[in-house]
Amino acid sequence: MTLFKDPSADDGQALRAALQPLLDEYSPADALASYYAFHHPRDRTELFAHYRGTRGADGFLVRARTGLDLFRPLVTFRAFSESVAVALFHQGMPPARPVYLTVPEPLAAWANKYLSVTEAELHRLYRFNRHRYEPEINVLVTTSSGTDGLPRCEIRSSDQVGAVAGVNWQSPSFAEIFVYTDPAARGRGWGKSVVSALVGKLLEAGRTPLYVVAESNDASVHLAETVGFDDTGVREYVGQAVLMTNERMNE
Repeated sequence: MTLFKDPSADDGQALRAALQPLLDEYSPADALASYYAFHHPRDRTELFAHYRGTRGADGFLVRARTGLDLFRPLVTFRAFSESVAVALFHQGMPPARPVYLTVPEPLAAWANKYLSVTEAELHRLYRFNRHRYEPEINVLVTTSSGTDGLPRCEIRSSDQVGAVAGVNWQSPSFAEIFVYTDPAARGRGWGKSVVSALVGKLLEAGRTPLYVVAESNDASVHLAETVGFDDTGVREYVGQAVLMTNERMNE
């Protein structure tokens, strides 16, 4: 058994190649992990891979600094066995430092066994159905690019943002969108308008929009399904996580 970290650009290329068999970049279920493992800026990404003999990688963990949370790095992982997951946790999780954990639901049991997870919830993963796309024209929607160059659609009222839809991250195949509607502007259909406009921009660019929403957020679920997103059935387990001490692991 050997653990490798991504210490340089050259090693990073070899490491990313070794991880290719563990992820399907064209699957919505692996889209987020593929983005952070293969496409997120290298100077803000740390990769930890687990190898067993000459059979290649059988697990990895990625820790990334993102604009989504300036204080907690994002962590996701894949592992073929519990022992591999534990080894990756010890190698890639910063001691006593909270991270934003996001993993497929089947891996939640290992995360809860060896990590202290709080604020946990399940998120639904939606994929846009191109056959359901119906452009919605709203002259109030303006389109721009953020400081990161990613598209952004918004409606402003009295110089305040009433509704905005943007991109959390994008890979060559997918783009995960977010939407926010000011409470004072809800009920006007503005959220749907900005999401529809952004979906059109992403489709033109050749990317499939993804939409992630908490199971309990009925309003956001309704918005996604109304615009044309289909539930993939994939559930992502998310929460704040801290690596347990050895003493707590043995309790």
